[in-house]
Amino acid sequence: MINLENPKKFRGLVHQARQVAENVFRPVSRKYDRSEHAYPVELDMLAAIMDGMNDGTTGEGAGAGKLKQDNKHKGEGVQNGTNLSTVLSLAELCWGDVGLSLTLPRQGLGNAAIAAVADDEQFKRFGGKWAAMAITEPGFGSDSAAVRTTAIKDGDEYIINGEKIYVTSGERADCVVVWASVDRSLGRAAIKSFIVEKGTPGMEVVRLEKKLGIKASDTAAITFTDCRIPASNLLGDPEVNVEKGFAGVMQTFDNTRPVVAAMAIGVAKASLDRTREILKSLKIDAAYNRPLKTSAQLEAQLYRYEAEWEAARLLTLRAAWMADNGQPNSMEASMAKAKAGRAANAITLGCVEMLGSLGYSEDELLEKWARDSKILDIFEGTQQIQQLIVARRLLGKSSAQLK
Repeated sequence: MINLENPKKFRGLVHQARQVAENVFRPVSRKYDRSEHAYPVELDMLAAIMDGMNDGTTGEGAGAGKLKQDNKHKGEGVQNGTNLSTVLSLAELCWGDVGLSLTLPRQGLGNAAIAAVADDEQFKRFGGKWAAMAITEPGFGSDSAAVRTTAIKDGDEYIINGEKIYVTSGERADCVVVWASVDRSLGRAAIKSFIVEKGTPGMEVVRLEKKLGIKASDTAAITFTDCRIPASNLLGDPEVNVEKGFAGVMQTFDNTRPVVAAMAIGVAKASLDRTREILKSLKIDAAYNRPLKTSAQLEAQLYRYEAEWEAARLLTLRAAWMADNGQPNSMEASMAKAKAGRAANAITLGCVEMLGSLGYSEDELLEKWARDSKILDIFEGTQQIQQLIVARRLLGKSSAQLK
């Protein structure tokens, strides 16, 4: 049975993450929001410290650590491992700044993908590198099965051709996890993920995107033209299993969607905390011993937002906890991502509205948090995609039966 309190062994890690958020991220948050594409040099020393924190643990990392469906300890009692520690610490980091959290070297979504499916040899080669994730293409967004980038086997190599857009950390990362089809005639079952290292001939960053939020994080468009990589850079099973279909590649999302949900929880909590402080300074103080119907309108709205945030937090912890305990969590991961993404958008924008001109101006970080939150309901699968996945799981329908 899941315990709703943070495990004692993670409290030090969570405290350290809050200190980083408050003392490293917050002071430079506005600086890098205004200087899009400038590299936050303040993070280099922090990244080295976090690497040490990861190396000094038995798997529970400070960021995107060795995320896996942990079947090794299945049946040995309740396990609180890497997945849970990651979402707890990342929520704290994103309480400071989402864009800076995404910019931490070696803590990216590509790292989570490698950790989820890489074998021991691949993890030894790439586990210490900064990895970006390249899925989206100009011709599609939410439908990951519509991948047009190809990876054709040629002896001991694969030749990759195609274009990827909205690649988080695409310019800064040491390598990119690229989704490509090994045989487009076989449909989604032929989609595999490949690690392409920076500097590989045929790989080119063609532009950096200007964005609504998370401006501290670089977002790149990358082309692959006859880009050759070793066959050993393919993640997972090289065989195309039509019966298994897309499941092998999609397993990555079961680990990364709770991670994105944790980011949403963090930025939503930041907005709630600051709004509560400002309202208190205006003599509007939350009184939780009073019935909702007798509360002031602003107080009542704040209570509703807090309830939404708590629901999202618990769903996220459940999805991560299930992964740590070897339980299939595809539906729960999508539920957490859908709820947290939607709640973060509603809460951050709602807090801006509640505080009027103070929430809308750059005197406060509230307007920035509202902008930053939008992407968290989009990447790693939009709100609509998550709802579709949940519906398929509940109804026992395949993707062909329920579109």
